[in-house]
Amino acid sequence: MASAAQRRIKAISYAKYGYMFIAPFFLVYCFFQIWPLIYTFILSFKGNQSANTEWVGFDNYSTILFGQGTAEGAPGVQTEFLHALGNTFILWFGNFVPQILLSLLLAVWFTDAKVKLPGKGFFKVVMYMPNIITAASVAALYVSLFGDSKNYFINATMLNLGLISEPIKFVSGPVASKIMVMFIQTWLWFGNTMIMLMSGIMGINPSLFEAADIDGASSTQQFFKITIPLLQPIMVYTLVTSMIGGLQMFDIPYLFHTGARFSRELETVAVFIYYNFNKGTVDQASYGYAGAASIIIFAITAALGSITFYMNRDKDAIAKKKQRKKAEKQYKAKMKQGGLSI
Repeated sequence: MASAAQRRIKAISYAKYGYMFIAPFFLVYCFFQIWPLIYTFILSFKGNQSANTEWVGFDNYSTILFGQGTAEGAPGVQTEFLHALGNTFILWFGNFVPQILLSLLLAVWFTDAKVKLPGKGFFKVVMYMPNIITAASVAALYVSLFGDSKNYFINATMLNLGLISEPIKFVSGPVASKIMVMFIQTWLWFGNTMIMLMSGIMGINPSLFEAADIDGASSTQQFFKITIPLLQPIMVYTLVTSMIGGLQMFDIPYLFHTGARFSRELETVAVFIYYNFNKGTVDQASYGYAGAASIIIFAITAALGSITFYMNRDKDAIAKKKQRKKAEKQYKAKMKQGGLSI
């Protein structure tokens, strides 16, 4: 038993010091993340101009989605938003598919013990480097190379070689500009995706591959039967993070132009929000439309993320959990029938 002196010693809790250390993070997070999100919700239900504090309810949403709002020019706003939404999905899907395929191929190649490639570390660094370059620098680089006129490097080279008769509209063309943005986004992010997939592959137990080798499984069979199934968690993470970033795509589509303004052919939802928030002067800025568009893209992202997690959940674990609950219910029923308390 504890002595009287020991009982008099007060228990010291160090939990408060932990809360003190993490408090700055939560304060900054609430100020820069939670409050702006709440204010965006509020803004989406108010009038458009900065001085207009009138509560308009779902009028901004009705305007953006259906073109039925009471504000002037509602159908035009709807057309512009749907065009931006379509561009967003096209640009995201068009860069995600080649990005994930290339990253997966390189990740498997770099982690394969059978491939004796000298300088693997150098190639990994080189492939990751585009990810640390600022988007403004990348956009300026590609515009200077792929400008629309014959004065830019790529068009000048192709004209001199006789490959084309007229300059290609890489920047302002409706199709070529989208392909360029997809290529730039893939080039920027495939190195980061490759590193994540490599970490997932290296986390797989090597004994599985050794056993497959002993059983005579080919590299292709090992890839589809071992690597891909066990990479599912990291693949889901990659898909969700890419989807979040893709639906918020702003910098490259906005900066990839040669004139004074961005190209409407590359307008994404994030560009639509920025343009309406900063349209002309402050008094003309469509704050309500910008807020409503932000909430809509937030809802779309949340819905797609939930669907992704639902479709990729561990079905075996769920089945075992259901069986365990069923067995527990049956056991409790038997105990009650036998007159025994649990």
